[in-house]
Amino acid sequence: MIRKSVLSVLVVLATLFISCKQEPKETPAPLIDVKTFFKNGEKSSFRISPDGNYFSYRADYKGKTNIFVQKVGEEKSVRVTNDTLRSIFNYFWKGDRIVYAQDIGGDENFQLFSVKADGTDLKKLTPFPGIRSDITDALIDIKGKEKELIVQINKRVKEYFDPYLLNVETGTLTLLYDNKENFDGWVTDNNGVIRLASKTDGVNITWNYRNSDKEPFTPLITTTFKDIFTPSSFDKDNKNIYALSNIGKDKVVLVEYDPIGKKNVKELFGDSKYDLDGINYDRKKQTLVSVDWEAEKQEKHFFDKEWEEINNNLKKQIEGYETDIVSYDDARTKAIVWAGNDRTPGKFYLYDFKSAQIKEVADPYPWIKENQMSHIKPITYKSRDGLEIHGYLTLPLGIEPKNLPVIINPHGGPWARDGWYYNPEVQFLANRGYAVLQMNYRGSTGYGKKFWELSFKQWGKTMQDDVTDGAEWLKKEGIADENRIAIYGGSYGGYATLAGITFTPDLYAAAVDYVGVSNLFTFMNTIPPYWKPYLDQFHEMVGDPKKDSLLLASSSPALHADKIKTPLFIAQGANDPRVNKAESDQMVEALKKRGVVVEYMVKNDEGHGFRNQDNRFDFYSAMEKFLDKHLKQKAK
Repeated sequence: MIRKSVLSVLVVLATLFISCKQEPKETPAPLIDVKTFFKNGEKSSFRISPDGNYFSYRADYKGKTNIFVQKVGEEKSVRVTNDTLRSIFNYFWKGDRIVYAQDIGGDENFQLFSVKADGTDLKKLTPFPGIRSDITDALIDIKGKEKELIVQINKRVKEYFDPYLLNVETGTLTLLYDNKENFDGWVTDNNGVIRLASKTDGVNITWNYRNSDKEPFTPLITTTFKDIFTPSSFDKDNKNIYALSNIGKDKVVLVEYDPIGKKNVKELFGDSKYDLDGINYDRKKQTLVSVDWEAEKQEKHFFDKEWEEINNNLKKQIEGYETDIVSYDDARTKAIVWAGNDRTPGKFYLYDFKSAQIKEVADPYPWIKENQMSHIKPITYKSRDGLEIHGYLTLPLGIEPKNLPVIINPHGGPWARDGWYYNPEVQFLANRGYAVLQMNYRGSTGYGKKFWELSFKQWGKTMQDDVTDGAEWLKKEGIADENRIAIYGGSYGGYATLAGITFTPDLYAAAVDYVGVSNLFTFMNTIPPYWKPYLDQFHEMVGDPKKDSLLLASSSPALHADKIKTPLFIAQGANDPRVNKAESDQMVEALKKRGVVVEYMVKNDEGHGFRNQDNRFDFYSAMEKFLDKHLKQKAK
């Protein structure tokens, strides 16, 4: 019996030893230079050409990201764009040309350009200054449309967009529909024919349908803006519609809708806890592939077995990482695959459809060492009125999570959400020793209709309480040092930052407002013209400046600057079309009159957020010094 007991103890000790060996304690990361987190990637945004012979990517050229093209199997590349004023972000292949969008100084009036794969024959496709052009349908996998796109342009009136057929070689624009009704959205079928058009009266949305481009549009379905009905594609017969809908439900589900009978044929898929948010349809196979949604992490449900097998194969080959097929050639022989997680921005791989094997193409950010990045952990906490608030907590690597300086980081939108993925801001702050809490406060998308509607007319009220309750939860858990809590956010997150130091002035030791709203009256008066058709929705969700003037006044931090005592740093783009520079100007002026510490950074070549690399360096370097001054020095 003694021998058996000794043996049992040895087995237990061996088990403990093996367990410890498998999960070594992580050590603190070294201090990483701020530029490491925010410099342009060596190679990013990979795409493969339709013929499969080339792939393209974005890379740095004189401090701005430009587009390069490289032949598959070769090392030499050709730079095909030469922008030295502003980085290029959005681009794709169309035939043997590359199409990209560019604005001026962040004004979001995007113009479209195309260029050959060898960098010659640059074409200005929509050369209309002050006018915005967006892609409606790239017409991929449609025979006879190899050189054409459908774009929408607001050059007739700035509030509405008209659909045009655009030839990417010649720049020829052909009006597809005389938009006398001022429709504001378009959906095409498998042949690239516009079959659906939406129109809003401000609070109600009507989708209109036609059976062919020879027929007029007639009303199909009308919903309030509180109900979602979002058509995505037609079925293989171009008859029924695949749409995301929450009509009669709390959560968004996938439905098949009959436009002739004006009814749902059936519900195809739904999740009990989360809204679906994306439909994937394969035009070449003319089959529904999958639906996406965001739970704690990204989720996907497949309908097509072939694509599901490819997905499962990728997950096996790149175990432990999220994967996504970002581009493939017309013949489906090669694809570009991205793989990443919460601790790495990811790598790109070339996938061979026939062999099902992958080969690494590029590591865009080789200077980001995964083992030096922090883990982003999904969390939940209760709001003061009993709501379950989902969020993400990032702790400094290898440091005991006790009495830490904390950054409360509410997301922008506000009708958006944070997720589980690599975030350079969060990793930068965690590397500086801060715990970072991101919360999906009420109104955040993905959690159902009721959770969203609870945010209506609650800017600075219960929405702000959810943010505050996150800070209080961290204090209760012993993670936060109550004397070293800061708040930082951009856009609506910038508003929440200002509201936090206005309405809970004793909670925060420092605050950073990045392109945030300060005055709900002036904000409503300066929205972009193409948002104006939806102004009545804004009035219902945020408040009507006339009917709800007392509410908006009570929720506008600029009108209560006398309550602010927290040191504040504000950053603003001079050309911001969404949150006008006046939002920041009036807050700075009000605080300086009272002698409150406020630092103000304005970038004259930026809009809603800083895209140029040097501006990012300036902003985050200044943020680091500001937080260090007002948080680190308060350590006990």
